[in-house]
Amino acid sequence: MHAVIEYIDRHLDQNLDLAALAGVAHFSDFHFHRLFRALTGEALGDYLRRRRLETAAVRLRSQPAVPVLEIALGVGFGSAEAFARAFRVRFDSTPTEWRKSKHDQMARKAGQAPRFAARKNGDPSKPESAMKVKLVDRESVYVAYLRHTGTYGPPVGQFWMKTVAPWMATNNLFGRDRFGISLDDPSVTKSAQCRYDACVASREGEVLTGNPQHKVIPGGKYAALRFEGTGAEIGAAWDALLRDWLPQSGLQLDARPFFEYYPVDGRYDEKTGAFSCDICVPVTKLTQG
Repeated sequence: MHAVIEYIDRHLDQNLDLAALAGVAHFSDFHFHRLFRALTGEALGDYLRRRRLETAAVRLRSQPAVPVLEIALGVGFGSAEAFARAFRVRFDSTPTEWRKSKHDQMARKAGQAPRFAARKNGDPSKPESAMKVKLVDRESVYVAYLRHTGTYGPPVGQFWMKTVAPWMATNNLFGRDRFGISLDDPSVTKSAQCRYDACVASREGEVLTGNPQHKVIPGGKYAALRFEGTGAEIGAAWDALLRDWLPQSGLQLDARPFFEYYPVDGRYDEKTGAFSCDICVPVTKLTQG
């Protein structure tokens, strides 16, 4: 079922009917529908509509140059009219109104938030005038992961410390690259429905205790921003990357997941809680509408 949900997120622009998704899960249509509702708490049609609209809302906010119709088609709506009707029901606003209001909010927020960049000599008091974002080509990586569902922020840190770290110790997984994947945007998804995957590099066929799930983090081109700070600061770094850098980059998001990459030699200070990682956003060439 985890594989089905990931398949949905990667193929929102396609026709995702019951039979096709049941085939991904290797269940009959009847049993798949019952199991899907039991796992997610939502009927399949409701879940698909919610994910399409939430994904569209994120793209409207972070890709102001992309036409509304292109965003609508990119998440599986057949027309701008159908998309606008569904969007108004979900967000009580038209897509254009929502995009403008979010742009205005982010512009006001930009006047208060620092620009994140590599810090000179480790001094966080001197942020540079522009973010140092690198375009990198990453290899795909097979991972084992444990999932947290619920509020982001401090609960995610507690999840790593109280659940993931003991699991890693039991399976002798320290010394491997780690990845944190936030599958939802808390500004558009209810906190109780936000999903986060704590991932560790693995290999197919590796036997691990604790019943982890497995998947492949796709390779390809990513925009990578080096982050150094605490869990309380990383949300602002994500916002700055999507708000300030992406709209001016000539690139756009695609369906691959966002993630934080924690290399083996990454820094972590137990006293302050400060850590380092690369914030990675999947990008592709901006199409001209």
